[in-house]
Amino acid sequence: MDMQAIIEGRLKPLGLQLCEFRDDSHLHAGHAGNRGGGHYAVVVVGEVFAGVGRVNRQRMVKDSLQDLFSDGLIHALSIKAVTPEEYFR
Repeated sequence: MDMQAIIEGRLKPLGLQLCEFRDDSHLHAGHAGNRGGGHYAVVVVGEVFAGVGRVNRQRMVKDSLQDLFSDGLIHALSIKAVTPEEYFR
């Protein structure tokens, strides 16, 4: 299962200019509380985040992936969601 392709595909409707993906699962192998699912990090850049607070930006991303959490495919996700102006300055 190509989790990068799945996550990027799910985030496509947000109209992102950039989506960077990192799989950190190997850093968390066997840690307490992990009953499966990977540990991932994304940096997402899009105009869709303009005028939206940090927490709501993260909710926008997480809502697009919610079933991956509930199905146990994602255990943890680090999200940095910014506008192009914030990213490219």
